[in-house]
Amino acid sequence: MCDILNIGHIPVRIAEGRPQTAYQIQPLQDPRWAEFVDRHPRSSVFHSVPWLEALYRTYGYRPIAYTTSSPGNRLEDGLVFCRVTSWITGQRLISLPFSDHCEPLVNNASDEQVFVSALEQTLHWEKWRYIEIRPIQPLAAATSLYRSTQRYCCHHIDLRPDLATLFGNCHKSSVQRKILRADREGLIYETGRSDALLEAFWNLLLTTRRRHLIPPQPKNWFHNLINCFGGALQIRVAFKDRHPVASILTLQHKNTLVYKYGCSDTRFHNLGGTQLLFWRSIQEAKRDGLGVFDLGRSECDNTGLITFKDRWGSARSALTYARFSLSPPSEMFGRNAMEWAERIARGVVPCLPDRILRMVGSALYKHIA
Repeated sequence: MCDILNIGHIPVRIAEGRPQTAYQIQPLQDPRWAEFVDRHPRSSVFHSVPWLEALYRTYGYRPIAYTTSSPGNRLEDGLVFCRVTSWITGQRLISLPFSDHCEPLVNNASDEQVFVSALEQTLHWEKWRYIEIRPIQPLAAATSLYRSTQRYCCHHIDLRPDLATLFGNCHKSSVQRKILRADREGLIYETGRSDALLEAFWNLLLTTRRRHLIPPQPKNWFHNLINCFGGALQIRVAFKDRHPVASILTLQHKNTLVYKYGCSDTRFHNLGGTQLLFWRSIQEAKRDGLGVFDLGRSECDNTGLITFKDRWGSARSALTYARFSLSPPSEMFGRNAMEWAERIARGVVPCLPDRILRMVGSALYKHIA
């Protein structure tokens, strides 16, 4: 027999022989969460309160977290999700939307098993379409739920070597020469969070997303990121004769700099603007004593992006997302649906005026997570 324990308003089934209890907390209201994330050695920017707050302000996603730490005690573990409710794509729990990865912050396999058992019971009682976890390390916990997976690549640059070594680790023609070319061309580098830099970034993003045949994220998302992260967020822009040619947006969490968004004008790719921005990011991260530059997630079939990141002397690793459901998934991670949507986008996006394309992005992103 198994015991059923009430956790808030959600009954959770705990497997026999595992007496631990899972509690549900609200990270944006519980001050223990921010302290826990700051203290935990494996936490990332995607666990942080600013990231969760920006998700809530922009998309209305309410974060919840599971922990084995009882009320009033210091948090020792946690697994955070957002509730995503959509009349188009259904109700689900995702850890976390629009996040490259979100490692369950557990201390041992037993805690991971408690969380998976709690999620299994949540699925049964609340009838979520599925629960998705985006760990750095593959989940090992046993479950009776149906499981599907999707693999991605992730790149990190170890910033502990000196700048000369980091530069020498870069590909000679694709990176080193492009950085030197940017200097010769007189590209101007600016960084900050001003309205002018956001506008330059946004216009390049709109151009880039149109080139990739997908709508842009809501502009309000970037306003909220700036307001929530403050100085931990930097918009970096390269200009040629005051014309923005490339831009990236980075976030800082503890000793890690995270590359989250990038965009550019293809007419100026030969000037090395993007390479200049990444190199300046590395230089400033070294100056500030950071230890890691997280280059983010790439789809495994995006060989161009993977090659670009490889050429910075980065270490490549695999990410395996896991999706749990009560019934067999009709499509592996919605792949067929995504291919169908991409076919429509290829025919529609090039024809849409900028104003309509922005409206489509603002209406769509809440539903895709």
